[in-house]
Amino acid sequence: MPGAVRRHPGPDGRNGPSEVTVVIDLASELSGLPEARGDAPWPGHEYAKGWGVFGLPLSSGHVLALRAFPESSFGPYRTVWHRTPDGRWSIHVDGPRPDTACPRYFGPACEHTGPARIRLTWTGPASLRVTMDAPSPDWSLTARSTPVLALMNAVGSVLPLATRRSGALARSRELMARALGLGSVRMTGVMPSGHTGTLMPARMYYVADSRAVLDGTDLGRPVRLHRNPRIGEVPLPARGVLAVGQAAWRIRDPAA
Repeated sequence: MPGAVRRHPGPDGRNGPSEVTVVIDLASELSGLPEARGDAPWPGHEYAKGWGVFGLPLSSGHVLALRAFPESSFGPYRTVWHRTPDGRWSIHVDGPRPDTACPRYFGPACEHTGPARIRLTWTGPASLRVTMDAPSPDWSLTARSTPVLALMNAVGSVLPLATRRSGALARSRELMARALGLGSVRMTGVMPSGHTGTLMPARMYYVADSRAVLDGTDLGRPVRLHRNPRIGEVPLPARGVLAVGQAAWRIRDPAA
């Protein structure tokens, strides 16, 4: 999304060439996506399509993540992920069934999975508030783009989905993610459930700012880690990223 260019402090509080921002309006695009149950782009797969925060490491040692998938093989759902500083994961699901949402693939690596009521409120063009009933996080964040991300997003939005299945191209995307400060992420890999999954982000934006309070405890500010946080053996980004796109997982049991 092209727009006005502004300079923004980097994670270390200083400006740099990679920290120039491009004004974006995600609220207009993402707040009214139609809900649907659909078919995966490839035979023998199930999928989810929408957007979310892949992962957000915080200065307290907590990690948060969000998935908002209005379209999937099983219908629409939302999830909030939370990792405590000692590594315990929970996934909270606002959808028909937890086992047809993120816990289907990541549940074996979690201490807790279960239903919740998740509310998403856009408070500005790129600012979002996430709240939930119990536990009760109150999480606000603002996303931003840069000229480099804007260029990547323009290319990624028009590439055919078939290119996501190419091992060489997947590796090149992983190298680009490392260059963007996301660390050692993988676009294709085995989930804690044993499903083989492929991430297909069409566009990515940095999480520029965030404030999260969980049951009265301030979880701190966004940080960029030297080592990627993991859920099971799956690495999440080393810095906060909001992505728009989809993911597909190879079906393990057609009867399940």
